[in-house]
Amino acid sequence: MNWKTVYSRRLTTADEAVKNIKSGDRVAISHAAGEPSHIISAMVSNKESYKDVEIVHMVPLGGCEYIKPGMEPYFRHNALFVGAKTRESIKSGHGDFTPCYFSQIPKMFKNDLPLDVALVHVSTPDEHGYCSFGVAVDYSKPAAEHAKLVIAQVNPRMPRTLGDTFMHVSDFDFIVEHDAPIIELPPPQITDVEKAIGENCASLVRDGDCLQLGIGAIPDAALMFLKGKKDIGIHTEMFSDGVVELVEAGVVTNRKKNFHNGKLVATFLMGTKRLYDFVHNNPMVSMYPVTYTNDPYIAGQNDNLVSINSCVQVDLLGQVCSESVGTVQISAVGGQVDFVRATAISNGGRSIIAMPSTAAKGSFSKIVPVLDEGAAVTTNRYDVQYIVTEYGIANLKNRSTRDRARMLINIAHPDFRDQLKDEFEKRFKAKF
Repeated sequence: MNWKTVYSRRLTTADEAVKNIKSGDRVAISHAAGEPSHIISAMVSNKESYKDVEIVHMVPLGGCEYIKPGMEPYFRHNALFVGAKTRESIKSGHGDFTPCYFSQIPKMFKNDLPLDVALVHVSTPDEHGYCSFGVAVDYSKPAAEHAKLVIAQVNPRMPRTLGDTFMHVSDFDFIVEHDAPIIELPPPQITDVEKAIGENCASLVRDGDCLQLGIGAIPDAALMFLKGKKDIGIHTEMFSDGVVELVEAGVVTNRKKNFHNGKLVATFLMGTKRLYDFVHNNPMVSMYPVTYTNDPYIAGQNDNLVSINSCVQVDLLGQVCSESVGTVQISAVGGQVDFVRATAISNGGRSIIAMPSTAAKGSFSKIVPVLDEGAAVTTNRYDVQYIVTEYGIANLKNRSTRDRARMLINIAHPDFRDQLKDEFEKRFKAKF
């Protein structure tokens, strides 16, 4: 059958499509800027038809109407990554958080959290009837592959990214056309502290290295100081506008990559229209599901892989918390540990965890004797390598606990070093 015939037969409205969601269903929503906002709005409007629908996803950028007060009888949120818009839902007990490595979410959807419905957001079909998952391939494409029912929002503004991003229209049960801008994420404001951290991170990057970058001001600040580097490559879970700027400046070329040579590899994208225009039909950009990009044994095939991520706290043993403030979940592991471990496999690899030395306008040190009570250890002390603040760099790899503590105290904020030294002397029975 001609794909256009299949497409026309499955074409419907969002209001009609969401009537196929049933009470008790587990529904996965495409990730981040790939959220199918039009279908989500229709689902929320149809709430009176549901009871206890479980909504599963990672970073939400849309309105998150399904977690607002009054929605409790209809929807329950199960977060795989806690974002600013979903923290209160978890804290209040209305939502749940399921810890999992980003790279393993598709496997979880196949086995431990089987999906009834996937709500996805894709490009218009090409001449063969294939749609691209565009800015969010990650778990979004595997969710559509594993779910019993797939509702696809087809949007002419979704960029057509290349790589393992395509699904045929015959694999969608319901198709909803909706022309709307892709959700944009403005660049973060970068302070002088973050610039100093970024400069320290960039000092650990050499010509020809391959980078993985986390989300936020610190990775973006590191990019600012790479403009003197040559032939940088990218193999990452996500990238934003800062990478586009380095491509245009001739810094990111991917020419020295021994794995996916010449290609900028990622699994999802968040940024502005400038980024989305850049990746559209761009043969330099190869997008893949997260099972591929974030698998440590695959990412580790890149020589000289350097990961740059941020965190909440580091204790004197080198234990890193990147996801909670005490018992309050504010984020999640994402791809941090996937890539920290990939750098250990990589020939010449290095991992960097970077953070400001203080929090709450200088009230608290982020280098602490012990992590806050209840805080999660995200990257353990056996995996950690470089810790970076605005005051310097500590290479903890293969160093004793006593040496680690000394190095971390030396890059702590000066206002807190004396009390950290006192703790050092009590713990290690030695003068600092």
